Amino acid sequence: MLQATQRDELMPYAVQPGEGRGRRLHAEPESLTRSPWQRDRDRVVHSSGFRRLQYKTQVFINHEGDFFRTRLTHSLEVAQVARSMARYLRLDEDLTEAVALAHDLGHTPFGHAGEDALAARMQEYGGFDHNAQALRQVMLLERRYLAFDGLNLTWETLEGLAKHNGPVRRPSARLAEVDALFPLELDDYASAEAQVAALADDIAYHGHDLDDGVKSGLLSLDDLVDVPLVGQALAEARALAADLPKTDTRTHQRIRHEMVRRVIHALVTDVLVCTRARLADLAPRSVEDIRAASAPVVAFGPAMDEANKGIRKFLFAKLYRHWRVNRMTHKARHVTGELFSTLTESPNLLPAEWQQRVGDKDKAAVHRTVADYVASMTDRYAMEEHRRLTDLAVAG
Repeated sequence: MLQATQRDELMPYAVQPGEGRGRRLHAEPESLTRSPWQRDRDRVVHSSGFRRLQYKTQVFINHEGDFFRTRLTHSLEVAQVARSMARYLRLDEDLTEAVALAHDLGHTPFGHAGEDALAARMQEYGGFDHNAQALRQVMLLERRYLAFDGLNLTWETLEGLAKHNGPVRRPSARLAEVDALFPLELDDYASAEAQVAALADDIAYHGHDLDDGVKSGLLSLDDLVDVPLVGQALAEARALAADLPKTDTRTHQRIRHEMVRRVIHALVTDVLVCTRARLADLAPRSVEDIRAASAPVVAFGPAMDEANKGIRKFLFAKLYRHWRVNRMTHKARHVTGELFSTLTESPNLLPAEWQQRVGDKDKAAVHRTVADYVASMTDRYAMEEHRRLTDLAVAG
C-alpha cells in the first residue's frame, strides 16, 4: 500500500541542490532564496514560449472548444503528476517540475501536424523535432535578459529536455549542435528526476486524451470497454454510479472523470512500486549511478507497460486518426507548410525582428530562422498569419 509522504530529506541518488553542474553558458551568482531548479522553474513559467502553449494544440485545435486541453494545460498536468511522484520517491521536486513544465516548449502550432510539416521541409537543413526545438527555445530564442539570450538554465534541466526519450545514441543535427555547445552526455540516462518527468508525460496525456476524446464525442464510453486498464476502470466507475440516473448527462460526466482518475492512479502506482523495486536492486549511491545504469530506473512493470502500449494503440487508431481529426490535421499541415514555403522564398515578408535574425546569412540559416518563427506561433497566430500572407482581402 502506498502512503503519501511529507517533504523529507532527498535520497542519495537524487540530484542534490548543492552539487549541481550549474549554468555553464553564462555564470550567475546563486540566489539567496531559491535553489537553482526553483529558478529554472520560475524562468520557464515567465517565458514567452510557456505562455504561448496556451494556444497550441494538444489534440484539438484551439478554436474547437474552450474546455479541451492545450499544450499549456497538458504541461501543468504533467508537472502535477511528476511532482507528486518525485515527492514519494524523495527526489528533487523543483528539478522534476522544471523539466516537466519545459518539455513541450519546442512544439509547433497544431501539435504533431505542424511538426510533421516542418520536419518534411527541413530535411535538407538539419531536420526538425520538438525536443531539440525546446532546447533552442530555452538556450537561444528567448530574449528576456540583458546579459544573454535564452533562459540560461542549469545543466540538469537541459539534460532532462535533451534525454526526454532516454539516451540519444544518434542525435539529430540540431541536438548535436546543442551538445557541442553545451555537452549533455547524451549516451547516458538522465537523472531520476528527468525520468519521472518523462513518464509523467505519458501518464498525463493518456489520461486527458481519453477524457477529451469522450468529451468531444469522437469516442464513447462503450468504445473503451475492451481497452487495457481503461475498461476495468470504466467498469468500476459504472458500478459506483449504479444508483445514479443513467440518462442524466451529469452521471455520464462523473463516470468519465472517475474512470480517468482510476486510470491515472493505476499507472502512477505501478510506476512508484516498480521504481522502488528497481532502486532497491540497483542500490545507487549517487545520481551518477542512475545515469550509468543499463536501463531506466523509472518505468512501468511489464504488465502495466503492455497495458500502457494498449492505451496508446487505441488512441492512435480511434482518436488521433479519427476522420474528423484527420481533416484538421490535413489543414494544419497545409497551413504550416504554406507559411514555411512562402517565408523561405521571400524572407523579406518576415516581421522586422525576424529579418534582423536572418541578416545576410546563407540559405540554411534562412530556413532555420523561418522554422524558429513558425514553430513559435500559436494555432491562432498561424492561421492569422497565413491569411495575411495569402488573402488579398486581409491587411498585411
